Amino acid sequence: MVDDMKDLRLPAHIAIIMDGNGRWAKKRGLPRAVGHKAGVEALREIIRTASNMGVKCLTVYAFSTENWKRPYEEVNTLFTLLSVYIEKEINEIHRNNVKLKIIGDYSKIPGNVLAKVNKALEKTQNNTGMIFNIALNYGARDELVQMVKNMYDLIMEKDIKKENIDYELISGLLYTKDLPDPDLIIRTSGEMRLSNFLLIQSAYSELFFTDKFWPDFRKEDLIEAIESYQQRKRRYGAIESEETDEN
Repeated sequence: MVDDMKDLRLPAHIAIIMDGNGRWAKKRGLPRAVGHKAGVEALREIIRTASNMGVKCLTVYAFSTENWKRPYEEVNTLFTLLSVYIEKEINEIHRNNVKLKIIGDYSKIPGNVLAKVNKALEKTQNNTGMIFNIALNYGARDELVQMVKNMYDLIMEKDIKKENIDYELISGLLYTKDLPDPDLIIRTSGEMRLSNFLLIQSAYSELFFTDKFWPDFRKEDLIEAIESYQQRKRRYGAIESEETDEN
């Protein structure tokens, strides 16, 4: 099934809000940490599937700027899992020619985790396959603030005129400056909001919501989301030519 989809219209960039780990665990009477561990297993399968399909970029919302508000024990668990994941998976990621990228102010994460992240980034920097992009200490409003600061510095340095400021200039100052905007955004757990995720870049993204909690999200669910995307017509605010004749 995965090989069959390679010839179809695939979203070049898929972004996922991996939601529901805690509720998945609670439903089973388990600690939230167990839900996060199960979420890592789901992520492993989705990365392999997306890469095998030929998806160019996969972005996952791993840790938001708001997640610092969670209990210390849970935050510590999330970073421990990230550290273990990178240590265990980076060799396979590298063998599969996947390039790791990070968006967000990840310099603020714990030093021991940051060291492993930087090492993984360096190891995969020349890979030419799918980009696996982790949103880490990321928030779209924070990104907007950082963009404005970068814009201020650029204006002061190069004396840019007001009439020369356009979206192309702005997009080049975002965390995602080297990435295409997401074609498809998937959110698990039944929630129907973007939660401060890629708000500027998602202006024309197709959205797919599922009631499944993230630990239950599997290859078949990713395929379902992509098939839904393939059935949609993306007009970017325009209308189709045959509609023009009628209207």
